[in-house]
Amino acid sequence: MSRIALLVFFACFSMPGMAQEAYPSKPVTMIVPFPPGGVADIVGRPLAASMEKTLNRTGAGGAVGMAAAAKAAPDGYTILMGLSSISIFPVSDRISGKTPAYELRDFAPIALITADPTVLVVRADSPYKTLKDFVQHAKANPGKINYSSSGVYGTLHVAMEIFAHAAGIKLFHVPYQGGGPAVTALLGGQVDALASGPAAAIGQIKGGKMRALASWSTERLKLLPDIPTFKELGYDAEFYIWSGVFAPAGTPEPVLGRLREAVRTAANSGEFRNAMEKVSTPVSYLDAPEFQKFWERDAKRLAAAVEKIGKVEAPKKK
Repeated sequence: MSRIALLVFFACFSMPGMAQEAYPSKPVTMIVPFPPGGVADIVGRPLAASMEKTLNRTGAGGAVGMAAAAKAAPDGYTILMGLSSISIFPVSDRISGKTPAYELRDFAPIALITADPTVLVVRADSPYKTLKDFVQHAKANPGKINYSSSGVYGTLHVAMEIFAHAAGIKLFHVPYQGGGPAVTALLGGQVDALASGPAAAIGQIKGGKMRALASWSTERLKLLPDIPTFKELGYDAEFYIWSGVFAPAGTPEPVLGRLREAVRTAANSGEFRNAMEKVSTPVSYLDAPEFQKFWERDAKRLAAAVEKIGKVEAPKKK
């Protein structure tokens, strides 16, 4: 049923000159390479309600699904809902002495959908009432404060290490398979802190289960106006979790054009925007040319951050 709906949705964008086999002639697959509960899932599911997502592959902080998309046939029938971590994995693989599973040039950007700064959260019953409390305890007890993440070198890991480096503290990293499990670990008391996208944490913050200490933004968030930024507290820490849609590089321009039209229509639909409003996630849509420029700038910044972090072995859980 969903495959048929997807075909019908895209069929309205078929064009003259492709009559021999108008694109698409079969279902289009969207890979959302993260488990439920994280940013990619929060954005990808309602976007795919218009585009009818047909695949959800998880693992390795998203790297598995991204590599699958990079190696897919460039025919427009496999697209990717990726996060900013797409720029991280090739760099971290090289630092770790591995051959990257993909390179950024393996993807053709279609559109940026959202771009949210991360927020540092702890449980509401945590002894850390302010960021000052957190930093002071971390300095007095190096490596004793642990935090969860979506995986080694995933967005949440890199964000936390950018802050730790700026604050001159050492934290203990406990990686999980996605942002949703990382949030569950914090709420369940397995870890002390988490760098989270606002949409994934706002419900828990408003519900009194989490406390936000600071954000990685350049200005205070409209959702959390009372929460200071790291920069205003004197720490040079900035990080955004963005979500975007990609196709494999080499996808024909006419097909990319149809995909751009489809994503533009979906991202600007009342259905999708209402879904994003319900989860407190503003839409930051950018079409392919603008998204390409945004991605290039962000990739350079993230590469510099990962290189500063250096080689990191996946630690064993305590």
